[in-house]
Amino acid sequence: MGCLIGIAARRLASGFLPLGGVCRQQEASLGSLDSLVQADGSGGSDPHGDMLRQQCGELLHHHTLRHLPPRAAVGLQPSAGLLEQLLSQLPGPLAAALPHAEPDAAALLRQHSPVLQRGLQVLEEMQCVLASESGKRVPLADGRAVIIGRGPDSGVSDKKCSRHQVKLVACYEDSTVHVTQLGPNPSSVGGQVLGRGQSRQLTQQDTLYLVNQSHPFTVQFSGCSNGTGSPATLRGGETKTEREKEKGKEGERASQKTAPKRSILDFYKSSPKKAVKRPHSQEEDPDGKRARTEGSSSGDEDAESLVEQKLKRLKEMAEGASVQQAEARPACGSSPCPVDRWEQVAKLLLFTAAGVTASTKVAGFDIDGCIITTKSGKVFPTSPDDWRILYPEIQPKLARLLKEGYKVVFFTNQMGIARGKLRPEVFKSKVEDVLTTLKLPVQVFVATGPGLYRKPVVGMWEHLCEKANDGVTVDKSQSFYVGDAAGRPANWAPGKKKKDFSCSDRLFALNIGLPFHTPEEFFLGWKSAPYSLPVFDPRTIDPAPRLYDPADASLTSTKQEVIVAVGFPASGKSTFFHKHIIPKGYVYVNRDTLGSWQKCVAACERALKEGHSVAVDNTNPDLESRGRYVDVCQKVGVSCRCFFFTATLEQAKHNNRFREMMPSQSKHAPVNDMVFHSYKNKFVTPSVSEGFSEVLKIHFVPSFADSQSEALFRQFSEG
Repeated sequence: MGCLIGIAARRLASGFLPLGGVCRQQEASLGSLDSLVQADGSGGSDPHGDMLRQQCGELLHHHTLRHLPPRAAVGLQPSAGLLEQLLSQLPGPLAAALPHAEPDAAALLRQHSPVLQRGLQVLEEMQCVLASESGKRVPLADGRAVIIGRGPDSGVSDKKCSRHQVKLVACYEDSTVHVTQLGPNPSSVGGQVLGRGQSRQLTQQDTLYLVNQSHPFTVQFSGCSNGTGSPATLRGGETKTEREKEKGKEGERASQKTAPKRSILDFYKSSPKKAVKRPHSQEEDPDGKRARTEGSSSGDEDAESLVEQKLKRLKEMAEGASVQQAEARPACGSSPCPVDRWEQVAKLLLFTAAGVTASTKVAGFDIDGCIITTKSGKVFPTSPDDWRILYPEIQPKLARLLKEGYKVVFFTNQMGIARGKLRPEVFKSKVEDVLTTLKLPVQVFVATGPGLYRKPVVGMWEHLCEKANDGVTVDKSQSFYVGDAAGRPANWAPGKKKKDFSCSDRLFALNIGLPFHTPEEFFLGWKSAPYSLPVFDPRTIDPAPRLYDPADASLTSTKQEVIVAVGFPASGKSTFFHKHIIPKGYVYVNRDTLGSWQKCVAACERALKEGHSVAVDNTNPDLESRGRYVDVCQKVGVSCRCFFFTATLEQAKHNNRFREMMPSQSKHAPVNDMVFHSYKNKFVTPSVSEGFSEVLKIHFVPSFADSQSEALFRQFSEG
C-alpha cells in the first residue's frame, strides 16, 4: 500500500524503530492490517470487501480518537490534517464505513494500540523539504506533485527561469525526489543536464540547479522510511534533543543484534512463535518493566490467542474477497500496460497509465468540469496546479467501474495547445498529477487542436477502438460517456446554475451512439436536466433535395451573361460552379484566386470583351459588392443574373469544418468565425430591383466520394 500508514507499518516490521515493550505478535498484527487493506484494493461493493473495510476502518478510527498521545492529539484536533491525510489515502470508500464497523474491531484495536500509536508518531516525523542556499524551504509531501520556478516560493527572480520550471514528486519510502523539467531552459540534477520533458531522480547527495547551473537546491528528508534521511525536526523547526538522538542510535544498535529483518508478509508464511524481546537498553527501568510484565502475564496468552484467531479470520475474508473479485472481472484478452507512456499522433496526445487493461466495456469521461474543477473557483485555471477533484464520490465510483471490468478513459479538448497558450509538457504533467491523486489506471486522450480528434467529432473514440485497445472490440451497448458540456440552459438546477458553455460532450456521445450522463447525474444521482441540441442537425440533411428554385429556370444560357454568386463562405458556391456552370464554357472569376475585387472586375470586363460568359464566385453580401458587376453588364449590354446560395450560417460553418478535416479538400483556405459573422452583418437579400434579370435560389446538395466521408459529414462537428 502506497499510503503513509503502510510506510509506518513497514518501518515497524523491519526493526528500524525501537518498539519498547511491544511484542512481535502485535507487530505482525499491524502488518496483517496492512495486508488486508492491500487485499481490498480500490474498494468495491462486495460483502467481503465491505466487512474488511469496516473492520480495518474501525481500528484506525478508534485509535486516532482514543489512544493518541496528547501532543499528537493537539496537532490533530484543530484541522484533523493527519487523520484526513491518512484516511484519504486508504483505498475505497473507507471513511463512509467507519461509523458502521463491528464492535469486535474496537476490541481488536485495543490489543494493538501501542503499535498504531507509535506508527502515527512516525507519521508526524516524516518530512521532505527542498532547501536553497538563500534559506528558502519548499515542503514536498509524499507522492504529491509540486511545481516550482521563478517566484516567491523559490526566491528565484531570474527571467531565464520559467514560473513552471520543474515538477517535483517526493517518495518518502525511497528518500528520492522525481524531477521533471517543464521550462524551456535546462535544469540539472547531480551534474546531469535535463531537457524539456526529461526526468531524473534527486537524492540527498545531489544538487538541483533550477536553471543554467544556477540557483542550487538540495533535498532534505527527516524521519524517512529507509533510514537514510537527515535528523527529524519538530514542527517548530528545532532539531531533536541530544537525548532523543542517542536513544535512536541505541535502538539501531539493538536492532542489529536481533534476528534478520523480516517483511510483514513473512508473518503469514511462518507459524506463530514466542516473540523474542529485544535486549534491554541502559535507560530502561528493569524493575518497572518486570512489574508490568508480571501484572499482565496471566492475560497476555489468552489475549494473543484471541487476536491471532481474529486476524486469521480477517485474512481468510481478504483472500476470499480477492478470489471473488478476480472471478467477477471479465477476461479482456490483454495484459495490463506495464509502464506509464505518452504517445503523439498528429493533433492527438495519448497517455496510458501503468495497469490499464483493454476491455469490451468503456467508461468515458471528460476531464475539466467532470473529473476536476479549479481550486480558485474561476472558470479557467490560473496555474497548472489550480485544480481539485470535483466530487468526493468520483474516485470510489471510478474504482468500482474498474472492478466491474470497465476500462476508464478520459477524453479532453485542449485547444489552448494549438493556440500556443498551453505548453504540452505542462498539461501532460497535470494529467499525471490528476491520475496520481485518483490512484487509478486510466487512459487519457487529448485533442490538441481542431480537426478529426476534437470533440464532438469521434476521432479520439475511433483511435481508441482501432489502435489503443489491444485489438479488443468495444461493445457500445455496454459503454457510456459522461461530460459537463451537455447543452443545459441557465438555471437548469436550483442555485442559479450557469448555462452550459456548449453541448460538445452530449454530441460526442450522440455521434458515437453511447448512453450519455452529466457528472451530476452519474456521480451524484441527480435527475436528468433539460437540454437543447444545436439548430443545425447534419443527420437530417436531405441527400437529394431540389437543386434550385424556381424549378422551371435554366442554370445556363446560350446568350452571353454574367452570373453573380451570393452566399456564405463554404455554402457550396465553388463546387456548384465547377460542376454545373464552368463546363458550359463560362469564365471563372474568384477573389481567392485573383486577390482583390478590383482584379475580379477587370477579369470580368476582359472576358466579356472576348465574348465569354462569366461566373463570379465571391460572397458578395451587400448591394455595393454586387453592384460592381451589374454596372459592368449594363455598360456592355449583357444580362446579369444572381445565384443566391441559401445555406445558413450554421450549415456553412459545418461545411467549413468538414472540408478542413478532409485531406482532398485542403485547397480551401481556412475560414474563421470573424469572416462568417462579417458576411452575416453585411448581408442584404438580393432582388431583381438591383438590376438582375433573375434571382435563383441554389440549395445545398451534399455529395461524397465514399461512405466514410458521408459518415463524417453527418456527425455533429461543433457543440
